[in-house]
Amino acid sequence: MTSSSKRKEEVHVVNGGVKQPTWSKAISCKAVWDEKDEFLDVVYWFRQIIAVILGVIWGVAPLKGFLGIAIFCVINAGVLYVYFSSFQQVDEEEYGGTWELTKEGFMTSFALFLVDIFWLSPAKPVILCLN
Repeated sequence: MTSSSKRKEEVHVVNGGVKQPTWSKAISCKAVWDEKDEFLDVVYWFRQIIAVILGVIWGVAPLKGFLGIAIFCVINAGVLYVYFSSFQQVDEEEYGGTWELTKEGFMTSFALFLVDIFWLSPAKPVILCLN
């Protein structure tokens, strides 16, 4: 048996209860988050996944300019807001307020989004030839 399959089969007991893996809690409605950083990590990585997906769509579509960036910002912030306020129903004040959760990992996801657009944009060969 490999170590990864052993890890999946292990049951971690903390204070008499069974601890769920982080990603199973992330997709479970109203999960209990023992550690503040664990939930913030989930928010951060969900934001990165959303950035890659939207970057691919925007690069292929191609949505450009201020409108494309504005739509990305609204979708990115909106999806995460719905996730933590409606799906997980966490107490935002425990994590520093709604604004702190909404901006968690935003700049990194924005950079990832822009890189995706650049590499998937049909205009890329023209840009590279100009250099």
